[in-house]
Amino acid sequence: MFGSVLVANRGEIAVRVFRTLRRLGVRSVAVHTGADAGARHVREADESLLIPSYLDIGAVIGAARAAGAEAVHPGYGFLAENTAFARACGEAGLVFIGPPAGAIEAMGDKIRAKRTVAAAGVPVVPGRDEPGLTDAELEAAALDIGLPVLLKPSAGGGGKGMRLVRDAADLPEAIASARREARGSFGDDTLLAERFVENPRHIEIQVFADGHGNAVHLGERECSLQRRHQKIIEEAPSPLLDAAARDRMGTAAVAAAKAVGYVGAGTVEYIVSADRPGEFFFMEMNTRLQVEHPVTELVTGLDLVELQLAVAAGRPLPLAQDDVRLDGHAVEARVYAEDPARGFLPTGGRVLALSEPDARVDSGLDVGTDVGGSYDPMLAKVIVHGADRAEALRRLDRALASYTLLGVATNVGFLRALLGHPAVVAGALDTGLVERELDGLLSGAAVPPEAFAAAALERMRALESGDDPWTIPDGWRPGAHAWTPWIITPSGGVPVEVRVRGRASSAEVRIGDAEPVAASLAGSVLTYGGRTVAFASARDGDTLWLGREGHAWALSEHVRAEGGAASAASGDGVLRSPMPGTVLAVKAAEGDRVEPGRPLVVVEAMKMEHTVTAPLAGVVTRLPVRAGAQVALDAVLAVIEEA
Repeated sequence: MFGSVLVANRGEIAVRVFRTLRRLGVRSVAVHTGADAGARHVREADESLLIPSYLDIGAVIGAARAAGAEAVHPGYGFLAENTAFARACGEAGLVFIGPPAGAIEAMGDKIRAKRTVAAAGVPVVPGRDEPGLTDAELEAAALDIGLPVLLKPSAGGGGKGMRLVRDAADLPEAIASARREARGSFGDDTLLAERFVENPRHIEIQVFADGHGNAVHLGERECSLQRRHQKIIEEAPSPLLDAAARDRMGTAAVAAAKAVGYVGAGTVEYIVSADRPGEFFFMEMNTRLQVEHPVTELVTGLDLVELQLAVAAGRPLPLAQDDVRLDGHAVEARVYAEDPARGFLPTGGRVLALSEPDARVDSGLDVGTDVGGSYDPMLAKVIVHGADRAEALRRLDRALASYTLLGVATNVGFLRALLGHPAVVAGALDTGLVERELDGLLSGAAVPPEAFAAAALERMRALESGDDPWTIPDGWRPGAHAWTPWIITPSGGVPVEVRVRGRASSAEVRIGDAEPVAASLAGSVLTYGGRTVAFASARDGDTLWLGREGHAWALSEHVRAEGGAASAASGDGVLRSPMPGTVLAVKAAEGDRVEPGRPLVVVEAMKMEHTVTAPLAGVVTRLPVRAGAQVALDAVLAVIEEA
């Protein structure tokens, strides 16, 4: 076994690899950029070195040699499937903990991969994949295959450049659009056309091979719950497959690995029709450890990182195919820094409070961690195991309910809604389910009245604690208390008037035009209308973060209301950033007259652009940002005075 290993990655995957290295007594080395100097993965390594970028091959190799590392674990993302990096490790005398560069290269090109596995007898989706197909040839190929078809870039993944075409009239524009996006994302506009499998399910097989000619599969993972081609929830085994189907798909996956001389951990991904589960087609092979590998670990009892290390060190696999046993059911949920209520826009901020559930959590977070827009928005994974699927789903839901992260908006509440959807509970999955059911899944995302009440009472209590009784805003007058009005604004939402009569310990609360409700706040426990609930809380300036049952809300004291001023506050022309990120362009100047819908500022985060437009006609009176500036979530971008 190696004495020292450098992990060429960050966040939750680096922390997860370090966990195995510590258990095995192997010294761990981290790399980090300047922005990540205080990150958890840096603190958990035995040694850490500064590099300019996680994509800088020379810097990573130099760090490994300077630290005396014998091997490099690439994690996933960044350089994990980069053939130049794998070769550079070998040239530097370092062991690359992954497959040979030739295997990465063979499987990295979708056209070449499809032909390679087809020659090995693995079923592939009917289609046309000759290099250099012209637009006219692609159009003819699509019609020959039969609509609907899926246009896919040959050079990349992640859903970029993919187009589903159901109508022949849409083919020319779909081809042109797919080429543009593929060229911009991967520098290569080569496209292939495949038959689109209706009601598709995404099922993948974990394979392992060593340098002695041995290869096994470790069962399957179902990854059909996706949004925009990005996985959200994964499980093992699949509720669709029986033992015979699992054996056929596993045997084919092992054949695909052997066809390219594979060594190490890899994943063969298939598409399977929910209507015809006995029919499966090869999609691609990921030549690295997968994000969702923990569900396989929980049902097999194996540590996949330990297996990677052993195989990379030249040892034979410690098990044969007949030794692989699947026990129970495991489910994983990905926690993303995104706001479902705002179209899943990337979020960010500083982690103010963090309480993780009593379950396996792969995370790179700590209190104080700054979440920015430079990297993938996945923050953590929550993984549970149960005796069967129903038990595993229940345990995951309860684990998410006890997950508290304040300071950064996440998708945890959305994940709970998805787990409770009848189709998910029944195992009737397909890759389009989330998008079809999105409106219903988001219906519970609104801020509940209890949160508004808690925020207003928390403000009352803070002022009540002062020494001057005349500063207490209880509206006291001879004979009675009057209403004290507050404006509470949820992040990205509309200001809400909340009126309080009495003290925080015993009051009436009126939210908007609703009837008054008896309420009190003691510590973090709110009693509201006879119902008592506990919140986690953290304050960041004028913003109070409240968390409960996996949900989190950022509530700001927008302005203290005077009379009926709430309506004025909600109709102002203040434009705020929908996400933390970088200002790409400013398309107006102070003094400009603008009409509703005119683009004013373009903000980018996590490779996503968002154009902020004028909500009303008027004059731009403030424009405090410039191109290149970093902005926080809800930072003021512009102010328009209504004409």
